[in-house]
Amino acid sequence: MEEIEMFLEDAREQMNKVVIHVNHEITKIRAGKANPSMLDGIMVPYYGATSPLNQIASITSPDARTLFIKPWEKSSIQEIEKAIMQANLGLTPQNDGQQVFISIPMLTEERRKQLVKQVHGECELGKVSIRSVRKETNESLKKIKNAPEDDVKSAEESVQKLTDEFIAKIDAASKKKEAEIMTV
Repeated sequence: MEEIEMFLEDAREQMNKVVIHVNHEITKIRAGKANPSMLDGIMVPYYGATSPLNQIASITSPDARTLFIKPWEKSSIQEIEKAIMQANLGLTPQNDGQQVFISIPMLTEERRKQLVKQVHGECELGKVSIRSVRKETNESLKKIKNAPEDDVKSAEESVQKLTDEFIAKIDAASKKKEAEIMTV
């Protein structure tokens, strides 16, 4: 039935969006190496409005332990430093009057374990979202009028396969990030 296919396609799209979101969130979690995406989400006051840091400065990582932030306007250096401190990332910015630089400290074993827990937390939220999509889709399938019971059962099995597939993708991303964090 066309309506069933529509629900299945919608479920696939929603689950895919969840996986993309989880991947984006765990990318922000620091893995010991300097990565410009660590600063994603930091908002800086800029001409009376708050702007994402990556829109008012270039962020580069010349080596595994350093981030350079070169603002388009030098007058924003103080605000950038303050925003990084307030973001509570455990990073201490410094400036030389031209740019802000951040030395990324080595991760302790304890900090690595905290980061792994953070990754698992993000992944668990993603799995909950996927299961929620499954539940909503199954409820919608049951409400289809004049749909043969066998078709609905078959569609529910397809939704479960989708759920398993996307949860496996989240588990794979979690394992990869955990290995990245725990690698010294």
